[in-house]
Amino acid sequence: MVIGNGMIATRFAAYAAEKDITVFASGVSNSSSNEAANFEREIALLNDCIKNYPYNLLVYFSTCSIYDSSLQSSAYVQHKLNIEALIQNEVTRYLIFRVSNPVGATSNPHTLLNYLVNHIVQQRPFQAWEYASRNIIDIDDMYAICDTFIKNHQQHNRVINIANPVNHPVVSIIQQIEKHFQTKAHYTLVPKGSSPIIDTSQIKPVYENLQLSFDKDYLDRVLKKYYPTHDI
Repeated sequence: MVIGNGMIATRFAAYAAEKDITVFASGVSNSSSNEAANFEREIALLNDCIKNYPYNLLVYFSTCSIYDSSLQSSAYVQHKLNIEALIQNEVTRYLIFRVSNPVGATSNPHTLLNYLVNHIVQQRPFQAWEYASRNIIDIDDMYAICDTFIKNHQQHNRVINIANPVNHPVVSIIQQIEKHFQTKAHYTLVPKGSSPIIDTSQIKPVYENLQLSFDKDYLDRVLKKYYPTHDI
């Protein structure tokens, strides 16, 4: 079964008919949120799933922001760490995927690329963290890697980073979007931010076996795939 209706839940729809697997994809959609009610809602829903399906493999999506020194003290990251601990203490069979910044077809304005693209295309001014880097991964690549681990029972009861082996400086992402849409962004650099240090050694054999390429043109391909210029 799949819990949720957002981008990740939609991509994992193939698991909806699986009676012994619970893909929990109903988390807080805005990582900047400080609303305790949003966090409490997710915890309550997760506890219901654990209670009602105690023997299912629970698949949970956490965050690679845990590894970013400028974000790790945020309410969102602390909430994710609390849920990770809850799952590891209460669930018999689980997989916790710490995901970076998945990109796919979604109207959620809070995703990194949606936020940047919307502001740049609409010529709206915004602030960008000068020293920040972000990790971009196509949701199809994310799915392929996660799917491999879910189907391999020997890999269960683990916390696994699902991320691109390469980070992109936020300024470089902005420049790539400018090039893609052939327009100029109006932004102010703020001397803040850092780069997450994400260990992807666990998934390297998997994405190599799947022949996924995280080369220098990766971001360009993602933009062309999900942000066609003829739709603007």
